[in-house]
Amino acid sequence: MEYETVIGIEIHCELKTNTKMFSSAPVSFAKKANTNTNEIDLGHPGTLPCVNKEAVRMALRACTALQMDIEPLVRFDRKNYYYSDLPKGFQITQQFHPIGEHGKIVIDVDGEKKEIGITRLHMEEDTAKQFHYDFGTMLDFNRAGTPLVEIVSEPDMRSGKEAAAYVEKLRSILYYLDVSDVKMEEGSMRCDVNVSVRPKGSDKFGTKTEIKNLNSISNVQKAIEYETERQIQAIESGEGVKQETRRFDEAKKITVAMRSKEGAVDYKFFPEPNIAPIMLSEEFIKGVQDNMPELPDEILDRLVNTYGLTTTEANILVSTKEMVRYFTDVMKYTNNAKLACNWVLVDISAVLNKENKTFDECPVSPKALGDLIAMIEAKTISNKQAREVFEAVLTGADPKQYVEEHNLAQNSDSDALMKLVEEVLNENPQSIEDFKAGKDRAAKFLVGQIMKKSKGTANPQMANELLMQEIVKR
Repeated sequence: MEYETVIGIEIHCELKTNTKMFSSAPVSFAKKANTNTNEIDLGHPGTLPCVNKEAVRMALRACTALQMDIEPLVRFDRKNYYYSDLPKGFQITQQFHPIGEHGKIVIDVDGEKKEIGITRLHMEEDTAKQFHYDFGTMLDFNRAGTPLVEIVSEPDMRSGKEAAAYVEKLRSILYYLDVSDVKMEEGSMRCDVNVSVRPKGSDKFGTKTEIKNLNSISNVQKAIEYETERQIQAIESGEGVKQETRRFDEAKKITVAMRSKEGAVDYKFFPEPNIAPIMLSEEFIKGVQDNMPELPDEILDRLVNTYGLTTTEANILVSTKEMVRYFTDVMKYTNNAKLACNWVLVDISAVLNKENKTFDECPVSPKALGDLIAMIEAKTISNKQAREVFEAVLTGADPKQYVEEHNLAQNSDSDALMKLVEEVLNENPQSIEDFKAGKDRAAKFLVGQIMKKSKGTANPQMANELLMQEIVKR
């Protein structure tokens, strides 16, 4: 029997606010445990939450980018459960009235586009972080109360590849919106994946399992591919699939059962009594939507259709905001996008990777690289000379000034080059005979002699052309 995988993804994404969702405590990562927290985060009696206005703005930005219907009346609910990472004994969330619903994004897998529906986006607060040891569990409340948005997809994905593409696309959008660091390795973006299988052609959902806290896009794909095969084997063996929560063992590349999930947990949701409903004005919402940053799809379209780059080149540039911004700045000083892209992706990237720097810390200014590319394009310097100039530019030299001071400008004067060609041919009659006898190395030797006489300044392409024209006459 042929099976079909059905996948839905829930993504928790920490927002890049300065303070927490309902308190004035600072948001931080990797700070000393329990230093960035206050009475509200710890759930002390008598404390009251206050909604973070910037978090609401960021949520609206995400809703707009994901083409969602926006709910202007902001309301919060209590999700009640008792666990050590939840100091209040409840979490403030938006169960009944999410700020955004009915969105979508388009993914590209192997050249084919597919629309993935997004059910909802709601705001909530994060929990504390637990550290489990042999002697017990330690808690760090720095994370407690950090603003989150949870983004829930429709079960529209059918493979691990599609799921990975969805997470990558969503990560890229949130990154360019500047609402989150989206660093999965640091936990600022976390994925829970729901997976089930069913006979191909069936419209009935199979029993699903939830894979919790996947911390990389590659692991999303690997976990789904393993879980799909595991469920198919369980069905065909007659064992059946159990509804349960699982985790992905990165070392063994398998999913492992954590706990059974027999039915929906009763969280006893009810409206949060300490936060009155907040009506967002049309002016407030419009102010957010009128100041949206450029999204990755828009930038990709510009790179491909305006600059003529390939989709692969454009995707690499867009992988970081700093890189695409640097490339765009370089293009202010040159019209050769292909050459500029090659220098950015190869030479500049190699230097930055070696020195562990970002494009914002690049030792080569966009103008310096643009001037260097312009000299290559104008054949003022050869590609070989450009490498020498580039090394000098890395230490702070001005490319034009360096070329002038070191007499590197290529000689493209046809009359001057013809004199050099004639001199070399007159001095090497045997090489002329060798070339006419079919020995191609003779021509390379003669060009080399021209370059030597010009002290490396002769335009090698022009010198070769003039050499060929003159050698046939002899």
